[in-house]
Amino acid sequence: MEEVELSPPHPHEIRIKVFSSSLCRSDISAWESQASSAIFPRIFGHEASGSLLIVESIGEGVTEFREGDHVLTVFTGECRTCRQCTSGKSNVCQVLGLERRGVMHSDQKTRFSIKGKPVFHYCAVSSFSEYTVVHSGCAVKVSPNAPLEKICLLSCGVAAGLGAAWNVAAVSEGSTVVIFGLGTVGLSVAQGARLKGASRIIAKAFGVTEFINPSDSSEPIQQASYFSISTYSDPSWDFEFDIEVHLSCLFHMASGMGVDSHSRCTKSEARDVCPLWLVAYGKNTQGNHIWRVET
Repeated sequence: MEEVELSPPHPHEIRIKVFSSSLCRSDISAWESQASSAIFPRIFGHEASGSLLIVESIGEGVTEFREGDHVLTVFTGECRTCRQCTSGKSNVCQVLGLERRGVMHSDQKTRFSIKGKPVFHYCAVSSFSEYTVVHSGCAVKVSPNAPLEKICLLSCGVAAGLGAAWNVAAVSEGSTVVIFGLGTVGLSVAQGARLKGASRIIAKAFGVTEFINPSDSSEPIQQASYFSISTYSDPSWDFEFDIEVHLSCLFHMASGMGVDSHSRCTKSEARDVCPLWLVAYGKNTQGNHIWRVET
């Protein structure tokens, strides 16, 4: 544990008392410096729920929050005025998108420090701290009745899974869905697919209808699952990004309409791994970004 200093919020920022924060694989990957160059000292954490402290915890120009509000942090914020935010097609904000340099969006500086030396942020959230400062566009007001110890997962994992099923792959009634990896995101994809009426969700709990354990087969998983279900899937997902798993997804998808939505790419060697002939047959591979879930 380390004591740090936290400055007051700047214009369009709010200071939050963090009530609950979950651990995401992205935090571990960044900590191990797999995804980017090392930025230390640094406070990790981005899946958080909390409440506003006092009136002075609201920076100049903030109108959507007030004292005592319960909020979720959102590491891919929305300014709601840029081209991306107003397009109706994407929420990859040009102003408050994913911050990778360990600073705040507004002035490229930190709000944390120790004896005058900067302590870097993570995704402009840094929820592994008792208090943090975030841009007002990187927070969402939630019902005061929502359990803060549970809804912090909506900040990343659950929103990513539901958004992948509903917005990226647009699962429709009767679809066959394959999920590679059943962590928080994968399980949320299963729930999202179930709510959209998917007829088969291959991966066996939380709405999943079938499960295949790759350790039980001597064949590549795409062959084993093909022989098991006698059909190719419409959408499929892999979390986190792994080269072999990604290729299995592509092999498994239906030609002409298959969609592979991968959640994260955290390994530098994950380049040039997609054989052209796979996508030439109408298989679509795309990244999945986090979707805001209004609560």
